[in-house]
Amino acid sequence: MDWYLQVIRKYTVFTGRAGREEYWYFVLINILISIAMGFIDGFLGLGNGYGTGLLAGLYSLFVLLPSIAVSVRRLHDIGRTGWWVLIILIPLLGWIALLVMMAFPGQPDNEYGLKISNAD
Repeated sequence: MDWYLQVIRKYTVFTGRAGREEYWYFVLINILISIAMGFIDGFLGLGNGYGTGLLAGLYSLFVLLPSIAVSVRRLHDIGRTGWWVLIILIPLLGWIALLVMMAFPGQPDNEYGLKISNAD
């Protein structure tokens, strides 16, 4: 949970690096919270019938900026510019390419700074 809160605290930090642990733990906890929000929406009848309810929609807005920021920092960790996050605009292939890039180990040092942890 510390990784998740760390990303939320650095929601406007687009500089520096984010290791694989920080990124993937944020994604995991984000998915679990989204599923829980979906169940709560369904239980309370707040869904719109298309899979998105009020709580899930508000939560998605809440984590939009932190998600972009941690993705940019993760791309910095592998030595790519943050603009690569826009590759998701390419249907299907963009998402796959970004997913593969996020799985790469971080570089020891690059123009964005020294490696964050030894876990990568």
